[in-house]
Amino acid sequence: MAFREALKDSGLTRDKIDGLIVGPETAYERMAEILNMDVRWGDQADAVLSVLQAVQAIETGAAEVVALVYGNDQRSAGTQYGGPQAMGGNMFLSYVYHAPWGMTSQGALYAMTFRAYADRYGITERELGHVAVAQRQGSARNPNAIQRKEITLDDYMNARYITEPLRLFDYCQINDGGVALIIAEASIAKKISSKPVWIETTGRFDLNRNATSLEPRLTDFYRPAQQAVARKIFDVSGFGPEDIDIFQVYDSFSVHIPLALEGYGYCGVGEAGKFMSEKGIGLGGQLPTNTSGGHLSETYMQGWAHQVECVRQLRGECGDRQIADAKRVHYSSDVAGKAVSIIYGRD
Repeated sequence: MAFREALKDSGLTRDKIDGLIVGPETAYERMAEILNMDVRWGDQADAVLSVLQAVQAIETGAAEVVALVYGNDQRSAGTQYGGPQAMGGNMFLSYVYHAPWGMTSQGALYAMTFRAYADRYGITERELGHVAVAQRQGSARNPNAIQRKEITLDDYMNARYITEPLRLFDYCQINDGGVALIIAEASIAKKISSKPVWIETTGRFDLNRNATSLEPRLTDFYRPAQQAVARKIFDVSGFGPEDIDIFQVYDSFSVHIPLALEGYGYCGVGEAGKFMSEKGIGLGGQLPTNTSGGHLSETYMQGWAHQVECVRQLRGECGDRQIADAKRVHYSSDVAGKAVSIIYGRD
């Protein structure tokens, strides 16, 4: 369904697509078979890396029009991201290394991260609650979102702990779903769309040293990788944090948001709590963040739906959650020590 909708939106027929990237939950060959496609180039990658690989394929001439397709039945299949079966379909993730000691829950790992960050910089649990409250503003105005009811800070604080200090609203959804995007070479994009969205620049930096011991997330909170990527994307594009209208962040847990705000220079180190509470990351805030509701409230599509929201915001298609005159959106993914970013823009 998602692929058919993407084709309809683009005005293309499937024979015009010569590249295919498939999300990690489905085999590339099987997806191509299901979609009845023979392409001259293909690969398999997660959400943010699929965009980077599509750009590389187009820039090198390996393909001109690339479809990105993802599907997940994690809820129906009973996928576990914690507990004795905590593979989550992703055996490469660092939390699996701690299974012999019973430390398999990603929630527990991010609880440790937030505790370490709070001890160092003094952010409060109530300040962290601004993440969940802000994202419910977006999901309440998103007809595709799972959670459609707004919450208050008091609602957040009254919710039960799952892994202290993280509460119910700090955790992402577990749901089934599918996402598809089409990325085309610039001259083709101009022909098929009256409102093309451009990929302005991308950046990546990995922290692998001591990664499986959790050290990068517990000492520097991925900041060195984020800062390296920030220099790349902002220097290349000529933009700075002040030029970004919307921030979209991979948010399996709320903790990702304050760390990314600091790592990419939207506020000073140790100032994320104050930034969220005083300047705001909701729809009316200084830096609207995860405007569709993100993983916490819209859907857990492992970063794929975030890309769709970037495009819809820049096209002006988001109705009551639309950020007025949005020209640039920054997407950030920080998972297992890999910091990756994309800046999307419009004319």
